[in-house]
Amino acid sequence: MRSQPTEELKPSMLRAYQTPAFSTAAWQTASAFGLYIACIAAMYAALHVSVWLTLALALPASGLIVRVFMLQHDCGHNSLFPSRRLNRIVGAACSLVTLTPFAYWRRLHTRHHKSWNDLDNRGIPADFFSDCLTLAEYNALRPVSKFLYRASHHPMLIHILLPPVVFILLYRLPFDTPASFQRERRSVYALNIALIGMFALLIALFGIRSVALVQLPAMAIAAIAGIWLFAVQHRFENAQWTRGKDWNFNQASLHGTSYLKLPLVMRWFSANIGLHHIHHLRPGIPNYRLQACHDGFFEETKTVTVLTLRDAFKAPGFALWDEASGRMVPFPSYRR
Repeated sequence: MRSQPTEELKPSMLRAYQTPAFSTAAWQTASAFGLYIACIAAMYAALHVSVWLTLALALPASGLIVRVFMLQHDCGHNSLFPSRRLNRIVGAACSLVTLTPFAYWRRLHTRHHKSWNDLDNRGIPADFFSDCLTLAEYNALRPVSKFLYRASHHPMLIHILLPPVVFILLYRLPFDTPASFQRERRSVYALNIALIGMFALLIALFGIRSVALVQLPAMAIAAIAGIWLFAVQHRFENAQWTRGKDWNFNQASLHGTSYLKLPLVMRWFSANIGLHHIHHLRPGIPNYRLQACHDGFFEETKTVTVLTLRDAFKAPGFALWDEASGRMVPFPSYRR
């Protein structure tokens, strides 16, 4: 593909990679669901051998939940299948695995794609995990407010304790959704009804203790991993934030998100979401074309921040945007 200077790279140039392939999408969907069901079945069977074996199997099960969520994410962008209707059907089916109501989450995520890393468009509840104060704003807080902000943004809370609460409990309510958005609200209630039926059947078959030992650990680990994948690609040391008047879609994609280089197995489980700069440049590109797009525009995107797995584990420590130095910084280690 013809080389262009980095500053001239436009989302429209990536349109050639946006065409979905039905056969690839169908295989991804069938294999992800098939492997997940097989893994969950193995976890129930393993209870007759050892609880610890069941808990060990929660790790691959959680990875498969993450993969199903990424397919649901693509469906939300109408990028997985060529058919918009099929994307809606598959996206809703994924909800039974991810516990995330499809139409409701799609609206929240669309809003994220309109305002990420824009300092004048912060404060959206659904973007809590990628939001931040500036260093100056933090320093201007009263001591009690500083303590509360630090406590509410502690990595242990937002990356370990809160994610399972969000997916298991909070998504059972249409929070931050106006009453006029009936489709989104209905998606929450319809999923709740379906989940009640599904878990009632599982409890009738296996008992509540077995269901809790199988479903809860896998979902909790998946929620933690999913939130971490999202958050670290927006809140790392070199992530760039700008004021609304200076916010630019192209530059926000290339410098407000990262290229998270994951090991091969993690790339499969996360459906290439590590290529986040490409995803933000053109959200309609399906996960199975992101790598080809990145390779085709390697020169144009080489200024993107590359995060290793080690970098990504350090990223949650960068909690504030320092406008003076133009980078994310940790909380000050002294009181102001």
